[in-house]
Amino acid sequence: MVGLEGTAGVVHAESVVRVYGEGDTTVRALHGVDVRIEPGRLTAVMGPSGSGKSTLMHILAGLDRPTSGSVRIDGTEITTLGDDALTRLRRRHIGFIFQFFNLLPMLSARDNVLLPLTIAGEKPDPQFFAALIERIGLADRLHHRPAELSGGQQQRVAIARALVSRPTVVFADEPTGNLDSRTSAEILDLMRGSVEEYGQTTVMVTHDARAAAMADRVLYLADGKIVKETGPTSQHEILQLIDTLDVR
Repeated sequence: MVGLEGTAGVVHAESVVRVYGEGDTTVRALHGVDVRIEPGRLTAVMGPSGSGKSTLMHILAGLDRPTSGSVRIDGTEITTLGDDALTRLRRRHIGFIFQFFNLLPMLSARDNVLLPLTIAGEKPDPQFFAALIERIGLADRLHHRPAELSGGQQQRVAIARALVSRPTVVFADEPTGNLDSRTSAEILDLMRGSVEEYGQTTVMVTHDARAAAMADRVLYLADGKIVKETGPTSQHEILQLIDTLDVR
C-alpha cells in the first residue's frame, strides 16, 4: 500500500485495474494500483504520456470506473454507486481544476466560481467567499466573462470554483500546462497556499518537475503502476529520479 500505514486516507484505492478495449485492441492502463491520499497534503502524480496518471486521477475522482478494484472517498465506496449517487458524491466531496479551465463562457467570473454551489442549490458563506476571492486575486475581475480574462485569470477562476464548496479533495489535471512560466509559478503558489491556509487535500497530475517540487509527496507512474514514491523533493532531485526510473 502506497501511503502512511495507520493514516485514514481521504481517498483510498485498492487493487485498481483499468482495461480498455478487447482482444487485440486491449490496453491495460492500470495494473492493480494501491494508493492512499492523506488529508491536508498536496500529492503530485508524475509519469510519461501513457503511464496511466490521468486514468488514475479520473478513477480516484469518480469520473471513470475501474475494471476491478476498490475506491473509497471519505469512507464511501464509489465503484458500486449508481450514476445519480456518484454525481451527488462528487458535488459534495470533489473539486476539479483542469488544464483548459472549463469555464462557461456566458457566465461572469463570479457565477463561474459559484457554479458548484448553484447546481447544488446552496449559497456561499459570505465571509469565506470574500476571503477566497481576495486570496485568489479576483476582486476586480468578478464581473468579467472568461473571454475578457487572461489565461492566468481564467485559471484563478477555476481554482476558486474548485475551492468554494470546501470539498474533501481537489483534483488538478496539468493545472499549469496551458500557461507561461511566470503565470504557472503564480498558480502553483495559489495551489500550495490552499493547502497551507485551508488544509485543502489536493492531488495534482503533472509532467512539470517544478510543480511536483511544491508537493508534500510525489508518486511516479510507469506502465500503469506506481513505481516510486518520495516526500518533499527539489526540482533537481525529481529530474534526476525521473532519469533513473526512465519514466519520462
